[in-house]
Amino acid sequence: MSDTLGLLALVASWAVYAAIHSLLASHWVKGRLAARCPRCLSGYRLFYNLLALGLLSVPLWLTFGLPGEPLWQWQGALAWLANGLAVAALVGFVYSLRFYDGSGFLGLRQLREGHRELGEPEGLCISPLHRWVRHPWYTLGLVILWTRDMNAPLLVTALVITAYFALGSRLEERKLLAQYGEAYARYRAAVPGLLPRPWRRLSAARAAELERLARHPG
Repeated sequence: MSDTLGLLALVASWAVYAAIHSLLASHWVKGRLAARCPRCLSGYRLFYNLLALGLLSVPLWLTFGLPGEPLWQWQGALAWLANGLAVAALVGFVYSLRFYDGSGFLGLRQLREGHRELGEPEGLCISPLHRWVRHPWYTLGLVILWTRDMNAPLLVTALVITAYFALGSRLEERKLLAQYGEAYARYRAAVPGLLPRPWRRLSAARAAELERLARHPG
């Protein structure tokens, strides 16, 4: 396979992954499933996560399997800075886990409790990282992605994932607006999506107020 064909195959594999991932996450698909097999919804999140994990194998295999000369490599102080940022992002991931319902995120809680709603079972949770950006996992992932040494396949993957995070976050927020209404609309107006801006940081008191509004919208 030529370098060009390999990169085109990589882009195509990420495009297929993104299309399937977004489609299966949509309320349209979940609504059709609910109409035909309501009890299937309890296992849908777990199925969705397992399928997404399996579908990742192709673009990741191409990303790390295709040949490519280095485009840039961090050296000296810049390497220390890049790796330090990546480690900080990993620490941020680990820290953020304490504020997530891991069982609900994986889909085990829905399966165990027979959850049959289109929305997520947990309420709106504005963690300390969510007070800086609306999608902290995406932000942390981008930090790790762009602090690596790059060759052509890795650069293509970085560009595609960045574009997908930007677009996917918008699609995800449509569902969050439908589920949490005015509370999420106010949160979205107050906090940036992916790039933190210190002057738009949400206070702990304001975050708690919006969480209460999501639970009791009346």
